[in-house]
Amino acid sequence: MLDAYGREVSSLRISVTQECNLSCFFCHREGECSAPSERMSVGEILKLVEVGRMLGVEKVKVTGGEPLLRPDIVEVVRGISALVEEVSLVTNGLLLRRFAGELREAGLRRVNVSLHSLDRRNYRAITGADRLEEAKDGIDAALENGLKPLKLNAVVLKGLNDSEIWDMVDFAFEKGAVLQLIELQAIGGGGGGSGDAEGWFKERYVDLSQIESALRKKAAKVLERDFQRRRKYFLRRGAGEAEVEVVKPTHNSKFCMGCTRLRATSDGRLKPCLMRTDNLVEFASLVRAGAGERELVEAYLEAVRRREPFWKG
Repeated sequence: MLDAYGREVSSLRISVTQECNLSCFFCHREGECSAPSERMSVGEILKLVEVGRMLGVEKVKVTGGEPLLRPDIVEVVRGISALVEEVSLVTNGLLLRRFAGELREAGLRRVNVSLHSLDRRNYRAITGADRLEEAKDGIDAALENGLKPLKLNAVVLKGLNDSEIWDMVDFAFEKGAVLQLIELQAIGGGGGGSGDAEGWFKERYVDLSQIESALRKKAAKVLERDFQRRRKYFLRRGAGEAEVEVVKPTHNSKFCMGCTRLRATSDGRLKPCLMRTDNLVEFASLVRAGAGERELVEAYLEAVRRREPFWKG
């Protein structure tokens, strides 16, 4: 599928729940601004993926909320893995020790673990919970069960974790993981936030340009991914290299032009862009109403027609 801007749509990011066992103040909740009226069933999720696969979707990323809070998450992953080339999952890691083995057996290939700090006090301030060691144990469980390459997601926050960047680079290298440094976005105010994005955004936003400049000076090589034109920095560490990927969407037209992703909300609506809530397309409600294949395909195509870069050059 190609949208009106010539961007191929080959991946689907599905929120399977809004429930979470942490309360990160900046959480954008995958762009969902209100509680869902009805969470998608396993069957509805699989129908969503099945129709997407017919139209060229090759990869699916499962997210939330915290997806491992769904009691049927292994069934969800098993069903998706039978339909597409790759299924991955975003998690805070707290339940990975319990689920990593089952998920790997069900077809999960890799995980992104949100780890916003290595300092116990900072982790608690960011997430609202004193559970850093559980998250780190979850990372170990994922690696022990072959969920690789593992990526560590860290939203950079002024006065909270921006002094930990190099410690996080070293930690990721020790684990054989990729560190993703993510720019704070002025949407959300999710789990523990007030919803007043402007207040906490101004207080905590860090321009990643300076961090990128420091990475560039230390890098043995720098590459740019096709997907969202993200830069990857490879830093020498002994006989190996630490890999750091910078996710910098704000006012970044190249980021938007490199986006190949369609999203789905936890209540089953197709979402053309994380940053917008005014252009969603109903899908799960059509399935519940007994819609046929043609109508479901048309819903996908309509979502693709509504795709446009949020940030334009």
